[in-house]
Amino acid sequence: MKQFIILAAILPLLLLFLAQYCLDQKNSKMLNLFQQEVYSAKEEAKQAGCFTPEIKNKLRVELSKTLGVEEEEILIEATETKQYRINYFDESGGRGIIRYKITFPLKKLMAGGKLLGLKEEENQGMYTVEGSTASECLP
Repeated sequence: MKQFIILAAILPLLLLFLAQYCLDQKNSKMLNLFQQEVYSAKEEAKQAGCFTPEIKNKLRVELSKTLGVEEEEILIEATETKQYRINYFDESGGRGIIRYKITFPLKKLMAGGKLLGLKEEENQGMYTVEGSTASECLP
């Protein structure tokens, strides 16, 4: 009987490991989909010379639909002025470069957060992709 009581006490804790593995797989898939959408938007921005409002809006809509988050929660900071491709070395390093920083919230990081004593705001985080690319837009 003593072993049964110990099993009943330990089993829920052991099930947390399985639940955490499943949650990590789900979050990994979300991050992969996020990175794919950002890459597609970056390639469009390279052709356009900047992140146009249309590209930003399309990215927000696609991310919202794919990841199941609100459009307002997706933060996009990107070059909005048209950058042109240059065919010479630029010592300043800023001309012809499109910079971007895109962030979205991950709502659940730990499985069984309430059981472990985590508040809901402690069990979430922001995932950011930040980078730069050379413009391919010709003057």
